[in-house]
Amino acid sequence: MAKLTLRAESSHLFYSQPSSFISAPKRRRLLSFPPKPSLKVRVFCSIKEKESVKRVNGLPGDEVVHRAGSGSDSEGESGQKSGSVGFDLDWPPWKNIPQRYKLIGTTSLAFVICNMDKVNLSIAIIPMSHQFGWSSSVAGLVQSSFFWGYALSQLPGGWLAKIFGGRKVLEIGVLTWSLATALVPFVAGFTPGLVMSRILVGIGEGVSPSAATDLIARTIPLEERSRAVAFVFGGLSVGSVAGFLLAPPLIQNLGWESVFYIFSLLGIGWYVGFQFLEGQASWVGSRSDLKTAQNTSPKELADSLKDVPWKEFFRSEAVWAMIYAHFCGSWGHYTCLAWLPTYFSEELNLNLTEAAWVSILPPLASIFVNTIASQIADNLISNGVQTTTVRKICQTIAFLSPAACMTLSSLDLGLPHWEVVGILTAGLALSSFAISGLYCTHQDISPEYASILLGITNTVGAVPGIVGVALTGYLLDSTHSWSMSLFIPSIFFYLTGTIVWLAFASSKPQTFAKRD
Repeated sequence: MAKLTLRAESSHLFYSQPSSFISAPKRRRLLSFPPKPSLKVRVFCSIKEKESVKRVNGLPGDEVVHRAGSGSDSEGESGQKSGSVGFDLDWPPWKNIPQRYKLIGTTSLAFVICNMDKVNLSIAIIPMSHQFGWSSSVAGLVQSSFFWGYALSQLPGGWLAKIFGGRKVLEIGVLTWSLATALVPFVAGFTPGLVMSRILVGIGEGVSPSAATDLIARTIPLEERSRAVAFVFGGLSVGSVAGFLLAPPLIQNLGWESVFYIFSLLGIGWYVGFQFLEGQASWVGSRSDLKTAQNTSPKELADSLKDVPWKEFFRSEAVWAMIYAHFCGSWGHYTCLAWLPTYFSEELNLNLTEAAWVSILPPLASIFVNTIASQIADNLISNGVQTTTVRKICQTIAFLSPAACMTLSSLDLGLPHWEVVGILTAGLALSSFAISGLYCTHQDISPEYASILLGITNTVGAVPGIVGVALTGYLLDSTHSWSMSLFIPSIFFYLTGTIVWLAFASSKPQTFAKRD
């Protein structure tokens, strides 16, 4: 009789059944088969007389490789040998995924949660305004407070990402904005406290773009960069969709407070899960970054800040083009993100759920556009088209498309509501070409200083969130015109941004060496 011993192994799995016979009277045989992507079984088996082998998964007997094994599983005087059966389930499933793909996947998930915590107030502001009696000006002030913290954290976030690595900065940022989001219901009735909580949310989210840019610049090659940036920053569009989908039913069934509690738990859950993934080295360079963070003295931090070629940045026409383009793009994006749900609700007479569902369409379409734009950009670069030309084409599409669509929406053409929604959706979706335009240029011109450059441009880009969102509410109270308050300022900045970008933008690598 045969005696089998079961043992879990990390090697391939093999399976044996009686079919043909191979003599092995006095030594142990290892029956192995060529590896396949399916589940396989390894059997260590011996009998006093014979050892049997059968075809496995259609493999003929002559493909079986026999190898003598030095076993210690003797059965004493009987001379019987025991064997093992092991199972390798290739778990966890992401074990064999390249590190750079784990990197962008985890970062993109953080960006999904990031925008969920950004847009939750865009929906909750409607019942909150009714409950607390806020005017449009007060509502605009509350929504713009997020961007105060967002602007303040851009440059520090870029510098910290360069020193400590984007991984650590992103981790702290997610935890900060998640805890601050949970505070909103407690301080909503006290306006200064509410403003401060949203500032903290802005600070946490403000360091994230620079952290992600640092990670991409260090790990992703040029020919994959557009897709990597699109996948990571595309998480913002997914987050907007998820936020607009989940917020209305949560508000209607559990109250507006539930949105902030539940969304904050998602961020805390990401942080906890990140600690587990970190232990499995899911982040490139995580150990070295952590060592650097632990061993860097305050004097070294101050010296590193002095070593940044700040003057050289501002002597570059390409950097100024990025700064102004970022400001122009952010004006249209942030004002629409904050006010479109209210616009759909008041101007198009939609209820809360309908306004939220319609608000989903632009970010939902942006996900599709992101994929197309990044593929086009990377293919053009791979086929020899100059990187600067590709970035200019993409950014021009990103500016002129929403400008044209907003112009049509602002004119009194007697269009039905669904056509207005479709036009705005198309324009805002095509603005996502900026992901393969402006947002790749920081890495193109200087991978070393990419996080700091994004910190500079994003600081200026956050100003429309402060000024534009509040100004839109003020103009709306003064003029009672959505065209004057929301669309015309955005159209102006889109057109002037296009002119500046085409004239001065460049993706040519720059050293930014300090001059004597």
